[in-house]
Formats: sequence, structure tokens, C-alpha cells
Amino acid sequence: MSTLNDLPVVVIGAGPVGLAAAAHLHERGIAFTVLEAGDTPGAAVRQWGHVRVFSPWRYDIDPAARRLLDDAGWVAPDPEALPTGAELVSDYLQPLAELPALKPHLRYGARVEAISRLGLDRLRTAGREHTPFLIRLADGAELLARAVIDASGTWSTPNVLGASGLPARGEADAAALLEHALPDVLGADRARFAGRHTLVVGAGHSAANTLLSLAELAAAEPGTTVTWAIRSASPARTYGGGDADALPARGALGSRLREHVDAGRLRLLTGFSVHALTPTDDRVAVVVRHADGGEESITVDRIVAATGFRPDHSIAAELRLDLDPVMGATRALAPLIDPNEHSCGTVPPHGVDELSHPEAGYYAVGMKSYGRAPTFLMATGYEQVRSVVAALAGDWAAARDVQLDLPETGVCNSNPAESVDGDGCCGPAPAAEPAGRGLATGISGGLLSTPLRLVTLDAAPASGRTGGCCAS
Repeated sequence: MSTLNDLPVVVIGAGPVGLAAAAHLHERGIAFTVLEAGDTPGAAVRQWGHVRVFSPWRYDIDPAARRLLDDAGWVAPDPEALPTGAELVSDYLQPLAELPALKPHLRYGARVEAISRLGLDRLRTAGREHTPFLIRLADGAELLARAVIDASGTWSTPNVLGASGLPARGEADAAALLEHALPDVLGADRARFAGRHTLVVGAGHSAANTLLSLAELAAAEPGTTVTWAIRSASPARTYGGGDADALPARGALGSRLREHVDAGRLRLLTGFSVHALTPTDDRVAVVVRHADGGEESITVDRIVAATGFRPDHSIAAELRLDLDPVMGATRALAPLIDPNEHSCGTVPPHGVDELSHPEAGYYAVGMKSYGRAPTFLMATGYEQVRSVVAALAGDWAAARDVQLDLPETGVCNSNPAESVDGDGCCGPAPAAEPAGRGLATGISGGLLSTPLRLVTLDAAPASGRTGGCCAS
């Protein structure tokens, strides 16, 4: 065996996908080390621990991790129950991280600062694939690896509030009045919102969860008012598939949100693009710029920026990455997940081939692999790492036998109001579908976003077109 293969695989991040990678590496007999910047497993998940996810436990547990836990006598949660983030950690990730097969290989407080090749910068080619990876930590420590699986996620790099991808003018000055996704409105953060006017910006399910909590707070705390602002002209995509959603909790979320808006308990502003923020006397004036160039202002006490997340690839600056210029995902994966093109379609099952870079042996997986696409699902990440680890073990048949079986939803295009009644090409699914399936949206910030309707991948429409009715 070569010196390179004697080294461990380094996994960055001890969240759901990182620990799943560790479980698969253990099953394959491959040495590994997990580096976690936080002090515990699932450190990012703990930050939204008060939120209940929409997918039941049966979608939230990696198969390899389940086998290890079962062998240790783990009592599995009810497969149909919906865990909170805190329960996901306490009932699954923490017991998994404590297993003798994994615990000795986990290092906490280990923040990765940079990844390179030992003695080689990005320009050097000769011998590159046979040279160990060099991982440098923030405390100056260094370690070598045969491969790197980066499951560090995107929680620490939220999108800015400004509509152009740049911070709004004055955004840094208003930081004290600005919250990022999923504050604990009814718990630890209650005092910051009770009796105040909060503006929630964003159209995803992180925004929806916060809005519902604020509506509940407003019913109990006089003077609490809530404004919801979205960039689009309609909230239909956020409302989702309602009763047509295969995950009832997800469908109910959109239905409850619609009820609050219709009843006037939440004020909805559409076509809302944040241009500037001006803090004034413990409040903040938000200047909105419309498409026609007109501006208006709204003054609030707090802003929740539920505007999604973006990956930070800076730690891999000395590696040879092939990133799509739009999505920030690998060039092979980007067209499969681009929400500009696939609002009515599927994310096909994908694995090591779609996740590979020119830098052999480096893989970004999980939420980070999707770049800026708000379309990730935990089960997708589990299948990604299963495929990657199989490839690292040399089992290419298993690595390329990628399958994905996910719950369907009533939403299937960018105008869900027209697609939830079962008519047209986005109606009910065929009675029998193959195992290789995918959908277009999933977890964002730890929560399920608005997935699109499942379709089979190998059946062309009757017209002979291969892109389906919503293909461009």
C-alpha cells in the first residue's frame, strides 16, 4: 500500500452529512478523521434547535449510521415523528458521535483554515495526485490526508440582505438590529421581538417558520407587529403544495402562513428589493427600490434576513476547483440544480462523478455542494457521501449506482397556484416509479424548502421532448 493510502480521509464538519460520511468510511474500513469547528456534533443544527423539520425521522437518518447505531442497541425514534433540530442532535447525532467506531476519530474546536497539497501550490502539476493533502487549522496545527470530504455546510455564511448580491447600503451599520435566519422568537430571543415591529425578508421556509412564530407572539404580546417582504410578485411558491404535499407538516406550514396573510395578521409586501438601511434611535429605516426605479421607506425595530446562504470556498483556494460561475457548485452538478432553469423538473440522483473536481480526492458534499442553490435535502447528502466513499474504496460499481427516493410535493413550477390541482403535466405521479428519482428543492439552512414534484428520469414525454413540459 502506498504512503498516500496509509493516510486518513479527512472529513470537515460533524453535522448530519459529515457524520454520515464517517459512518460509511468506517463500514468500508477506511481510516478517517472528522474535524469540527464547534464544540459538539451538529453545532450548526443546535443553532436552529427550536425549529421542527418537515421530514419525518425516516428521511433524516443515514443508512450506514443507522446500522452502526442499531448494532449498539440504539432505540430509534418513531420513523413518522417530526424532530426538532435539538432532537435531531440529541436523539441521533450525539449518540452517533459517541459510538466507539466514530468517537476516537472526531476532533472538536478544529476549524479548518486552508487546504492544499503538501509542498505544492495550485500551479504545480507533477506528482500532484500522489501527494497528500495538507490541512491547516486555525490554531496552526497541520495534518495530512489521502482525500478530503468537505461537509462544512453554509450556515456561517448567510446571504446579504441587499437585492443585488451585495450588502445593502448601511447593512453593516444596522448589524445590531439585523437577525439572520431562524431566531428563537418564542424562546431565548423573545424579548427582542415582543412589542416591536419586525420585518422578515425572504420567501423560503426559514422565513415562513419565523413568520408563524412572530404571528403567535403577536397574539400574546400587545404591540407586536409583523411585515413580510418578498422580491417576487406573489407568495404562491412559499405557500407550497398544501394538501398535495407528501410531507403534511410542510404543506400545513404554507397553509397556515396564507391564513395569517389573508386575515391581515401579517402584512405582505411584494416586489420588495432592499436598497439601503439607516439606523435611527434604536430603529432602522429600510429603503426599498422597485423595478421602475421608484423608492419608498419602511421603519421597523428589527429585521430578519431569511435570504438563504452561500458557500465559502476560500479554504480551498490552493486546490484546483471547477466551480460553475453562477451556482458555485461543481460544473457538472450546477445545471441539474439551477433554480433558474429547473423550477419544474427534478434534481437527478447524483454522486461522485458530479461532485468531482480537477483536484482528485477533494469533494464538497452536503449543503456546500449545492453552491447558492436553496435546493438541498439531507437524504441527498447521505447518498452523496455513500457514493463518494464507495469511490474512495475503489468500488466504482457501487459509487455510480446512485439512487434517491424522496417525498413528493404539490408544487411543480414557478407558479404553484397553477400546479397544485393535479391538472396538466405536473399532475399526480405514475403509480410505479423507478428508484432513481430526484426533486428540485429541499433543505435550506437545515430546513426543508419547497421541493418540486417528482417525475421519473428515464421516461420521455409523449411529444418526444426530453425536458418535460417546463423545459426551456
